[in-house]
Amino acid sequence: MLLKEQFEKSGKWLFRWRSYLPIFIIVLILVAMRHYEYLGNSKLLETIWVVFCFLVSFIGLGIRIITIGHVPRGTSGRNRRKQVADSLNTTGIYSIVRNPLYLGNFFMGLGISLFAHIWWVVLIYILVFWLYYERIICAEEEFLIKKFGDEYLNWADSTPAFFPNFKGYIKSDLSFSIRNVLKREYHGFFALIVVMFCLKIASDLYVKGKPEFDLGWIILMSISFMIWIVLRILNKHTRILDVRGR
Repeated sequence: MLLKEQFEKSGKWLFRWRSYLPIFIIVLILVAMRHYEYLGNSKLLETIWVVFCFLVSFIGLGIRIITIGHVPRGTSGRNRRKQVADSLNTTGIYSIVRNPLYLGNFFMGLGISLFAHIWWVVLIYILVFWLYYERIICAEEEFLIKKFGDEYLNWADSTPAFFPNFKGYIKSDLSFSIRNVLKREYHGFFALIVVMFCLKIASDLYVKGKPEFDLGWIILMSISFMIWIVLRILNKHTRILDVRGR
């Protein structure tokens, strides 16, 4: 089998299981944290670092929000079984980078991997992410070439796969839809908060031998959980978040 065919085959398999990559990263971090110490042995520096990690992850979430807020139905979805693309997105954020959702995923995971402030954890994350998504992107490109032909090839020639080129920006064909974002991204938002909270509890356990439930974290978890519950109910049992064509 040609290397290109191997990439495509493995990419299709990885595409179906891409949601489980964060679990591997989290387990890696928890194992690496067994000799954990607060950054500079200072609780203040540790808090500042955690805030920085949050900001990095929220950059990724923000990229996903911008993307999802402008896409039509049948594209940029969370489908797992197979590739789906009813149309080709080439404007808005897709005019500066071909895979903005994966770029967003990268920053969300990067913020989490930075939490342990261990350099080799970050390095392993970057390498695993690259190898994992390189194959997924390869499989997606083959699918899109077969479906859209020259339209896709012409767009790919002028738009980078992963590193944005802001000079090529073209305004999105669709207006931003906050309802589409709320409908499709509430899981990611809540998962990010939960993971950071769990890592914080683990860090306290490693350093002090017991968890510390700070008021700020309790409030953050409570608010994010309520948001998740409300949006899940609205999404599953009402049509409030539905947008025509989205």
